[in-house]
Formats: sequence, C-alpha cells, structure tokens
Amino acid sequence: MRAMTRLTLYGRELCHLCYDMEKALVACRTTHDFEFDVVDIDRDPQLVARFGALIPVLMAGEAQICCYHLDRKAFDAFFQKLQ
Repeated sequence: MRAMTRLTLYGRELCHLCYDMEKALVACRTTHDFEFDVVDIDRDPQLVARFGALIPVLMAGEAQICCYHLDRKAFDAFFQKLQ
C-alpha cells in the first residue's frame, strides 16, 4: 500500500488567491488521494524570503507543482508520475 501523498500550500492570510487554491484542492480530493497542509509564510521570515509574491504556491516536498492558481494540468501530471 502506497503512503498518502502529502502536499503543502504556502500562502498568506487574507489572500483571495490562496483561499481559491485551497478551495480547489478540497474539490480535487474526489479525483486524487492526498492530504495538504496550509502554511502562512508570514509566520516565518525564511518562507517570506523564499516565496515572497509567488504565493499561493503548491509544493510536494521540494517540488513545486504550481503557483498563483491550481493548474489542473500540472496537478494531474504530478499524480500521473506517482502511478
């Protein structure tokens, strides 16, 4: 049995793009088996330096899947590689 895929959504509070991507990820659970954490980059200066205005950004470990919006093509391609 394969371990659950864990993703991280880096964003900020009061960011409408971040909320939109989080909502889209929840909807994607019907087609892909994954969990995700939401991390507020403003709580860590290193994350602010790393991601800055790139948010929201969806990561799988150190691999960036997409940023600004949920790119379904890139998202689906990521899961295709796992099979």
